[in-house]
Amino acid sequence: MADDRKLHIIMFPWLAFGHMIPYLELSKLIAKKGHKVSFVSTPRNIDRLPKPPINLSNHLTFVKLPLPKIQNLPENAEATTDLPYNKVKYLKLAGDGLQDSVTQFLQQSSPDWILFDFAFYWMPSIASKLNIHTAYFSIFTAPFLGFCGPARLLKGTEEGRKTPEEFTVRPKWVPFDTNVAFKHFEIMRIVDSLSRDDENVSDTFRLGCCIDECDIVAIRSCSEFEPEWLKVLEEIHRKPIIPVGQLPTTGIEASDGNNNDAWISMKEWLDMQEKGSVIYVAFGSEAKPSQAELEEISLGLELSRLPFFWVLRTRRGVEDTEVIELPRGFEERTKDRGVVCTSWAPQLKILSHDSVGGFLTHSGWSSVVEAIQFEKALILLTFLADQGVNARVLEEKKMGYPIPRDDSDGSFTRDSVAESLRLVMIEDEGKIYREKIKEMKGLFCDEGRQDGYVENLLVSLQSYKSAKKEEK
Repeated sequence: MADDRKLHIIMFPWLAFGHMIPYLELSKLIAKKGHKVSFVSTPRNIDRLPKPPINLSNHLTFVKLPLPKIQNLPENAEATTDLPYNKVKYLKLAGDGLQDSVTQFLQQSSPDWILFDFAFYWMPSIASKLNIHTAYFSIFTAPFLGFCGPARLLKGTEEGRKTPEEFTVRPKWVPFDTNVAFKHFEIMRIVDSLSRDDENVSDTFRLGCCIDECDIVAIRSCSEFEPEWLKVLEEIHRKPIIPVGQLPTTGIEASDGNNNDAWISMKEWLDMQEKGSVIYVAFGSEAKPSQAELEEISLGLELSRLPFFWVLRTRRGVEDTEVIELPRGFEERTKDRGVVCTSWAPQLKILSHDSVGGFLTHSGWSSVVEAIQFEKALILLTFLADQGVNARVLEEKKMGYPIPRDDSDGSFTRDSVAESLRLVMIEDEGKIYREKIKEMKGLFCDEGRQDGYVENLLVSLQSYKSAKKEEK
């Protein structure tokens, strides 16, 4: 693009690292092309993000907007990882309090576009008054957004699903056969986010407003992987739906100098293991097993007799009173073949290690993409949010094997954990899962393909802006 066609784009992700990291990846790719990107978040979140390459500093800047203090939100809690699940709604309410400072920043910076996340449903209203274009950038996948349905249902202006059971079947607006839906226990774990309470609007209302009122929808997706779902989105939303690629993470731990000693000791242990033998276990920055689930995961790992490296979150922030504990004697019994890490761990470095062969994951999409990046077979155990729908997609495409569970309450046994791990890691029956991940690497992680998606997004943003200018 010629210099006079360079854009200034604001990035405004939801205050969760599973959202901020893909937004940062897209920011870096856009900045590389010479466009100006302002990445907006709260001070503590920006300080915790990986530092981008120095050569992008002229094009990518970070803007710190202090998070308003509100009742029930603990001190220094600026991301979902800092909070137990029942306190996350207060983070959304505090985020709503950013409207004045966001407005002030937009007035000063006069950007061309804002790419914003689902929680900030008020953004299109502010932007339109300032003649700024908006794109809702969904880090949720096309199947998840498609399953969520039309904006009018999400907003409640038209009657939608009334019961949890309706979330466990294919919705009427999806015209092809698919098993993509929630299990009963998955929807029950997030049912509170589907309706408003005395303090807060629902997540579905936020999402519906974002989609309904933005100019275009950009989505973490690629048309070669899920064309039928992208078509569903075009049909139900009747506005441009632009896939931006899978955004594999790049150089994310390059700046973790303070943690080098920790990584050195982790690497020493991994170096001693046989190639492809280790199960990496991690459930992301938000998911935390219950005590009962923790017992079965632990004893299942023990029964599997496989080496493992487990990054375990025992609590979510200082206000989390439900601290979970490993079974008595577990670490002693497994010390010769397992590591449990309850502090920082560099996921990309661990996944890239040759000794790791499989990944027991919550099915968060960033973790899925990272597993594909390093060709690690997936064993799936969902907990929250969009993870259930993600897992069904991976199951359908034979890209991941779900640990068998009771659909009604989500319970599972140590035996099913052990059998699932061995099936995917060792047995002939699990070969398809090991091979399928390797097949997908070119589709998800090819630099040229990813570059093409970003170029297409920028052309679309520029064309839309020009068309609107001509209309005036």
